[in-house]
Amino acid sequence: MNHNTTNISAQKKLIVFLDCGDTIIDEGTEIRDDHDIVIQANVIPGADVMVKTLAERGYTLAIVADGNAQSFKNILTQNGLYDYFTTMVYSETVKASKPSPRMFKAAIGALDLSEQDCNRIVMVGNNLSRDVKGANQMGITSIFLSWTPRYPKLHADESEIPQYTISHPLELIDLVERLNDKLA
Repeated sequence: MNHNTTNISAQKKLIVFLDCGDTIIDEGTEIRDDHDIVIQANVIPGADVMVKTLAERGYTLAIVADGNAQSFKNILTQNGLYDYFTTMVYSETVKASKPSPRMFKAAIGALDLSEQDCNRIVMVGNNLSRDVKGANQMGITSIFLSWTPRYPKLHADESEIPQYTISHPLELIDLVERLNDKLA
């Protein structure tokens, strides 16, 4: 990615972990091949702007998602978002699915962070039992994107209660800025 150095913001302290399906990509638009690999899908309206804006403002972005690496490579590349992520952690390669701490620890390690950094990480996802519960048990700030009708919006127990809830991807930009300012 070629960015003019005058446009690059200083690196922000807050780190943003993002789920992919129904957080960035609309699962309802997925087209899969015979091997269940997603070969085409559309972004949720505003999700591409959200990813690009956060990256341009100096936030480190990581994908932490359940599924096959090739599916994510296909759809993120196709939608022009692949290069905005510093690292990508998939259940296929980690051999675990969220809410397993292994998924989050893999992303933390890939960014050369330690578990002491969990207080400056947010996890954004559409699934209370995976994204929110997994973040909460790691001490990572959980942000529930309640955009999709495909998943429950009511928590099953205390471990699934998000610290923040947003209903549209673009709402994440201001929330992340506020949370980053609290760290400063």
